[in-house]
Amino acid sequence: MDMAQAFALASGALVATNLASILIAGKRLKATGFPPPDLRKKPPVSIVIPVRGIENFTAETLSRAFRLSWPNYELLFCVAHGNDPVIAEIERTAAEHPSVASRILVGDDRISANPKLNNCVKGWQAARHDWVVLADSNVLMPEDYVQHLMGGWRSDSGLVCSTPLGSRPDGFWAEVECTFLNTQQARWQYAGEALGLGFAQGKSMLWYKPMLDANGGIHALNAEIAEDAASTKLVNRLGLEVHLVSSPFEQPLGRRTGHDIWSRQCRWSRLRRVTFPGFFTPEILLGVLPPLFLALIAVALGYGTLPVAVPLVLAGIYLPELALAFAKGWRLSRWSVPAMIVRDLMLPAIWLRAWLGGTIDWRGNTMTIGTTACELEEAPAGP
Repeated sequence: MDMAQAFALASGALVATNLASILIAGKRLKATGFPPPDLRKKPPVSIVIPVRGIENFTAETLSRAFRLSWPNYELLFCVAHGNDPVIAEIERTAAEHPSVASRILVGDDRISANPKLNNCVKGWQAARHDWVVLADSNVLMPEDYVQHLMGGWRSDSGLVCSTPLGSRPDGFWAEVECTFLNTQQARWQYAGEALGLGFAQGKSMLWYKPMLDANGGIHALNAEIAEDAASTKLVNRLGLEVHLVSSPFEQPLGRRTGHDIWSRQCRWSRLRRVTFPGFFTPEILLGVLPPLFLALIAVALGYGTLPVAVPLVLAGIYLPELALAFAKGWRLSRWSVPAMIVRDLMLPAIWLRAWLGGTIDWRGNTMTIGTTACELEEAPAGP
């Protein structure tokens, strides 16, 4: 085999890997709106929601949380500061749904450099029930939200969670974020879980409280800068698995800017790099650029032609991705392919940026991420 053929085969291998991940994820995933499993037992559930400030869809996401079909649940809203404007919005929504048990808990327990985890501590401690969901405030909960989470619990589960599914984009950059969240990140996370490599995702996490309390409680999740990374490692140490719901929950996006996308993706990328470097390193091979680059080298060395190689790579990467979104009822528009291309152009730069230290902003908290996990520390951004 000459060098040209080797480069062509390497390009084909990356395209085939991309296709395999989509096929595996597609088999594992249910379409949006698919009903959850029919559960015989419906134990009471506590839902802990850390909140900060007013977001694009705060009124709707709060309203959804109060309209779940689960027979017995409580909502624990955790706020770090008593002057946060979101408190008035929670009180207004709670008054409209007096039949749902809810509390607002104010305070900041500094147990880690993770402001979200710090905010959740009081909610975890106040939870009345054995089953506890840690849910981000921007999750758009369907009525059967708890059914999906409880239905994902298996005999070997230590945690059930959901990736965020980007929806309702306003503008091109929000379309780009949809392609990051949906057919890129959610696809790979579901493919990994199907292969026994389940990773926690902090947007919605269902815990059996006695199990976590017996292993350090919520304080154990400060072992890593990201609580979902710490959750994954803790569950795996116990010989259990992280499982995903059958269909991920929506996160409505609204308007986004290029800077928003860059900042958020760089933050997540750097957190993955310091918590799971072995899994993060191969991410440089994701997207269309690596197989396209290898195909172009093969053409330059005399194997194949440019008019054939380039369309084959583009079709091999993007057509399966579009098919997955269509089959599962995920966001698709005339901007989807341009957004995928822009995303893939960003991927190598985001990957390279992840290896550099520096500060990130995490919902108003300035944090420093060094070149290794042990250099993580928090620098408060102010009140």
